[in-house]
Amino acid sequence: MMTLEQVAVGVAVVVEKVGGARSFRRRLMELGIIPGTRVEVLRIAPFGDPLELSARGCNLSIRAADARQVEVESVRSERPAPIVARVGALTKSTLAKSSP
Repeated sequence: MMTLEQVAVGVAVVVEKVGGARSFRRRLMELGIIPGTRVEVLRIAPFGDPLELSARGCNLSIRAADARQVEVESVRSERPAPIVARVGALTKSTLAKSSP
């Protein structure tokens, strides 16, 4: 399993597990980083610390050491179901009937 620190910029992942001390887990929970949350890495500082994330519509920054405690999984690419629409063929006669 990979950690949040290993995620590349622009990649979205889902939080699987938050490790570390109880106070640390509570702080991340208050920020909205809980298992099942979709998180995207927006930017990484030049020396790799901190990371800017987008989670639940908010942007936040966490230290790289904290990001190592968060296990994540890649977002499964879900294809939307195909939309099947029945469209009647337009002909010159149907266009002529509808125009004034």
